Amino acid sequence: MKPSAFFLPIFLLFSTFSCNSQNEKIMDTSTVKELELDRYLGVWYEIARFDHSFERGLVGVTATYSLRPDGKISVVNQGYKNSLNGKLSVANGKAKVPDKNEPGRLKVSFFLFFYADYFVLELGENYEWALIGSSSDKYLWILSRTPQMDEKSYAKLLDKAKERGYDTSRLIKVEQKPAGSAQ
Repeated sequence: MKPSAFFLPIFLLFSTFSCNSQNEKIMDTSTVKELELDRYLGVWYEIARFDHSFERGLVGVTATYSLRPDGKISVVNQGYKNSLNGKLSVANGKAKVPDKNEPGRLKVSFFLFFYADYFVLELGENYEWALIGSSSDKYLWILSRTPQMDEKSYAKLLDKAKERGYDTSRLIKVEQKPAGSAQ
């Protein structure tokens, strides 16, 4: 399986500095106050996201986080092009927590030393779901530990995102294989 560059543009798109103009909505990008990294590591399934060129057409998207020997976090994002039987696209990156006093404000990189915001905005009590954003209102993800999320939890996260100023009508649901089926 040859790694592809589907996530490489993330450093350009995701790291663009967002200025608030008179027409832009002020976003609440405050992050979780506590984040136990060892509990956050592992596989996350992308349940919904804002549309982006670097993920366009991808389904069955997962993000796998593991600790590296240097203390940074290994990031492996993968998804299938256009269908769950489509060509697998993989991007390898790294993440770090720049300020231990703000553990929910991570930085992620898929290209050299270019880092983008990765903000853990909301996190389930048992680390079963997460709402991820950035310093910009252009990026939003809903992640789950399972390929499907119950409607009650999904609705709760939509409400939380709306309260923060996100336009949740822009979210697209990501097709995932049913739980228990081989990826």
